[in-house]
Amino acid sequence: MTRTVIESKTKTAIIGFDQPFCVIGERINPTGRKILNEELERGDYSRVEADALAQVAAGANVLDINSGAVFSGKMAEDPRYADNNFVEPTLMTELVSRVQAIVDVPLCIDSSVPGALENGLAAAEGRPLLNSVTGEEERLELVLPLVNKYNVPVVAISNDDTGISEDPDVRFAVAKKIVERAADFGIPAHDIVVDPLVMPIGAMGTAGLQVFTLVRRLREELGVNTTCGASNISFGLPNRHGINNAFLPMAMTAGMTSAIMNPVALPVGATKIAEKRAEVAAAGIVLPDDMDDETFVQMFGLGSTLPRAGKEMEAIRAANFLTNNDEGGGNWIKFNRVAPKAGQESRGRAGRSGGRRRA
Repeated sequence: MTRTVIESKTKTAIIGFDQPFCVIGERINPTGRKILNEELERGDYSRVEADALAQVAAGANVLDINSGAVFSGKMAEDPRYADNNFVEPTLMTELVSRVQAIVDVPLCIDSSVPGALENGLAAAEGRPLLNSVTGEEERLELVLPLVNKYNVPVVAISNDDTGISEDPDVRFAVAKKIVERAADFGIPAHDIVVDPLVMPIGAMGTAGLQVFTLVRRLREELGVNTTCGASNISFGLPNRHGINNAFLPMAMTAGMTSAIMNPVALPVGATKIAEKRAEVAAAGIVLPDDMDDETFVQMFGLGSTLPRAGKEMEAIRAANFLTNNDEGGGNWIKFNRVAPKAGQESRGRAGRSGGRRRA
């Protein structure tokens, strides 16, 4: 069985056909996150640390660390900040150091800048995953020597100098090329995790079928593990969680062994709570004056005021159970065990202290 081993100083995550699905948390990424980007420019890492803790608590096995920040404010003072080759290596070192100081899961070092990749590999304890290499000749020559030097596994993305093909056969050929070129550097197939590139189903009706077919071929013909940006499948559609929840178990049964994704259901914000409270009051519903926000949002199905595991994590854990990668269902049962509310820790099934009484 193909197994890709990723390690921190104290923990091991295994991506494999006979292993539970590996969740790679994607939240530590300033791309498209304006507030996080601004905080990083100020040297504020509190959101990074909070995201790291929340993702691990939600069940992430590995954390992706992306250093693709744009420090537009500093550019005005120093033109060097317009160059990612200047910004990202230093930022990557700091991000890796901050994250591994508070969580013990393995890391995935993610950048398009070779200097940032090397800095991340140098700072990471254990055996991180490198994200990523493509079939582009320049990228192969830059990244594969790093993979060999640090003896780490790498994500291989199925595009090359011609771009991203809509033809799944072309994307398979690119993946095969990367696996073969990696072998020239002494990198075994079990250390290649292929991203076959998931297209949005809203733009291409065959996107789901394509990726399922590709994943099967990658497993059967190349013997490699696979990953993807899971939320790509639902881009631009309503109820994205519904699409993602169906896609992930289907991809798993096709042979996909990991995904780069958000494992956290984000907290309900104060604005949404206030709007709902106003709606409830307008409907004439009288609530206790001392009802806290958490009880309120749960009562009205809004979610939670705290970060928690998202619905996608529920779908993944159910699929692990159904594919016998959660023998006996222990993880599924643990995931669904409801924590008692304060003051009810010792109450039994009937809600009375001490449980049922014998007659």
